[in-house]
Amino acid sequence: MAVRERDWTFLIGGALRSAEDGRTFPVIDPYTVGLLADVPDASPSDADAAVDAARAALPAWRKVPVLERAKHLYRLADIVEANAEELAFLEMVDTGSPISNARADVTLAVQQIRMYANLALELKGQTIPASSGLHYSIRQPEGVVVKISAFNHPLMFGCRFAAPVLAGNTVVVKPSELAPLSMLRLGELIVDEFPPGVVNIVVGAGASVPDRLVRHPAVRRISFIGSESTGRAIQRAAAESGVKHVTLELGGKNAMVVFEDVDVDEAALGAVKGMNFTWSGQSCGSNSRVLAHSSIVEELTDKIVDLVRARKIGDPMDEATEQGTMIDRGQYEKSLEYIEIAKQEGARVVVGGGRPEGPGFDDRFFVEATVLTDVRPEFRIAQEEVFGPIMSVIPFDTEDEAIRIANGVDYGLTASVWTKDLNRALRVVEEFEAGYIWVNHSSTHFPGTPYGGVKRSGVGAKEECLEELLSYTEEKVVNVVY
Repeated sequence: MAVRERDWTFLIGGALRSAEDGRTFPVIDPYTVGLLADVPDASPSDADAAVDAARAALPAWRKVPVLERAKHLYRLADIVEANAEELAFLEMVDTGSPISNARADVTLAVQQIRMYANLALELKGQTIPASSGLHYSIRQPEGVVVKISAFNHPLMFGCRFAAPVLAGNTVVVKPSELAPLSMLRLGELIVDEFPPGVVNIVVGAGASVPDRLVRHPAVRRISFIGSESTGRAIQRAAAESGVKHVTLELGGKNAMVVFEDVDVDEAALGAVKGMNFTWSGQSCGSNSRVLAHSSIVEELTDKIVDLVRARKIGDPMDEATEQGTMIDRGQYEKSLEYIEIAKQEGARVVVGGGRPEGPGFDDRFFVEATVLTDVRPEFRIAQEEVFGPIMSVIPFDTEDEAIRIANGVDYGLTASVWTKDLNRALRVVEEFEAGYIWVNHSSTHFPGTPYGGVKRSGVGAKEECLEELLSYTEEKVVNVVY
């Protein structure tokens, strides 16, 4: 499948076009470390054009009956499904993630689009018996929405424009410059599906484009998935340019708490799954801190190490590959740097710890799945999000100590507790400072369950659920006095 030779374009105002000034930027294949594609490099004027197109399309789109808007989403899902293998291939070469992951993300994108379409008639208000008159509310679209997403799940995150579009908004989608290809290709596939300007897709290599999108006076609503530092920059830019509705889904330093009564084999499987080594740990929900009761910590660690050693790392196109590369050199070097920092602080590497040895790994962005022991809760590796394949195992002695360690970070995205004691599980769940929690499970997102975090892990409406859809509306209250 030719990638480098083709001309990549934006979707703006129902037309496919290059950057206004003709500039491009290189997208690097994380596996070969070679040039993957030259992609149009948007300027602030391109960002303005996308927002202007969205603003022009808004009055007509918001008047389209909601079931008609839902039909567009059902067709969008069909388009993604019909082109699943191509989109998965682009996702794989763009991110370095195994092809099996890419296919799973395309499937999830289709499911989520259809979920939002199925919720169309839930865009309803309420009646309030406040007096003998009539008091009711209606939900109306917010306006022009900007969605800026991360590199680790480009298509799945990008396709969440389905929620604001169903709510009657128009959208500008800005995928990560590190992995833009699947969303740019989707723009080509849907160019005739929505009225011009309803969905716009642009990407730029620097900070100027997202900054311009956030600050544009016509933008009423901003949704961002990515790092805490960028999220705070978006909050700041939004506040400086107006009163805007901002939702952020940011990082995590998530804890998996394992008590002494568990099936240790099952807990080890859960720890490896929950660390998302499959994505080289590049997932905000990864349980990068495994807190294990001191009576089982050695046994659990040994079983985790055995599972990690058995995993296949290598060519993302190989169907047997279970872990690919980091997204780019920056993430590769950051992961190795944090391993060295952890060792300097006193942590011990029990498996992994660097680039794999052997043919096919030299000068490429591979980092081995790494497990650290002798980690103290105050170590940087136990406090800061790395976004790499590094798991820290930390022992505890009491329930209170486990809760204190789990909550002793600035983040609060996910957490899990493993125990056969239901009363203890519910006590711990009540104390966790996290937004999405599993009991005797890890990693899986369940359809319709609100996903999002607290503390520095995010703010605003939860995702993947009705709450997210409703968050793209404004409630108007009407009081009819007889």
